[in-house]
Amino acid sequence: MSGEPVRKKRVARILQSDESDLGVASERSDHGSQSGPLTTGARRIALLIRSLDYGGAETQTIVLANGLASSGDAVSLFVMYRGGPLLERLSPAVKVRCLEKRGRWDVVGFLGRLFSVLAEEKPDLLYAFMPAANLLACVARVRLPKLKVAWSVRASDVDLAHYDWLSRLTYWIERRLSRLPDLIISNSAAGRRYAVSQGFPGNDRFIVIPNGIDVERFRPHPMLGTAVRAEWEISPKETLIGIVGRLDPMKDYPTFLEAAALVAGRKQGMRFVSVGAGPHDYVAHLREQARRLGLEGRMIWAGPRADLPSVYNALDLLVSSSAFGEGFSNVLGEAMACGVPCIATDVGDAREILGDAGILVLRRNPEALADGIMVLLDRLSLERVSLCAAVRHRISENFSTGTLVQRTKAALEAIP
Repeated sequence: MSGEPVRKKRVARILQSDESDLGVASERSDHGSQSGPLTTGARRIALLIRSLDYGGAETQTIVLANGLASSGDAVSLFVMYRGGPLLERLSPAVKVRCLEKRGRWDVVGFLGRLFSVLAEEKPDLLYAFMPAANLLACVARVRLPKLKVAWSVRASDVDLAHYDWLSRLTYWIERRLSRLPDLIISNSAAGRRYAVSQGFPGNDRFIVIPNGIDVERFRPHPMLGTAVRAEWEISPKETLIGIVGRLDPMKDYPTFLEAAALVAGRKQGMRFVSVGAGPHDYVAHLREQARRLGLEGRMIWAGPRADLPSVYNALDLLVSSSAFGEGFSNVLGEAMACGVPCIATDVGDAREILGDAGILVLRRNPEALADGIMVLLDRLSLERVSLCAAVRHRISENFSTGTLVQRTKAALEAIP
């Protein structure tokens, strides 16, 4: 990979702190982490992310941290906020440092803790995930000019009008600093195209590496699905159609609900489920929409679930109705790995994920989504076994975690 000329200007120094006055960031104790640098002699890689709550970027960070550690790198994971349900999925070989962020406006103290941990861990490279972490990685380079920095771009055409002023400001700054990192990795071709159109560099320092799906964890397991269907009181004769993801404008739940009402009017025995969390007011708005559409009694609001393999195995098919913002949809990959046929709107890299094994429809079009669901239901009735095998094969052959780790490791090692 070719390097660029020395950049004319670095980010201005925004903080000078006496590290002796800083509190030490906490570490995970359940894996016996000790303070101090990582293993001597190994390449030291630090990953930086906001939290370890449920989410696509968070899941991929866990997969990558575990994979890089098993490949021989000394890996640490810097997390802004304590806890999170994904923490338990980390390998004991990954060292976790919590930066103890105390809220949105905890800036000076938080940066001081970040600098303190960087001084202790002495990483050779800092790989950041999501916009806020990307900006922090550039701040870290101000303090440590020799630190190699990589960014991760996870979304495509985000409609920032749906989000607050701080999200818009963060993306504005991210675009203007996007020539500073040594490497930018997008998890989708759509995400790279969009970012370049917004001012990110369109050179060979901006590459695409698709997400990796753990096909051992996400696999067909009818007994798990049967248990969840019983919990939700879904009879064997009923067809269960699911949408999995946070309740956010990006996911376009209103279009899913309208399509669900159309399908319910055309075919008997249809049930629907939403798996994911969202702001209370937005959830209440969606539930009222479902009631007005006549879905009361047909629509299950399951909230967030930790047992996603069981959830996917409970479904007859999965819908992704996103209107914007998706890069590589983990939900599509995970459901397909479980042998669940999927229908998705043409957002992000859904076309590349589905291939010929699923159905792609126009975004924000309830009628098209309902028609696509009906077509997929017909295919299920005629070729369920072969179709379910085909969707799993699509993921295992093209989007494995092994491929993700190998390609990422090679790209990070190629940074000059």
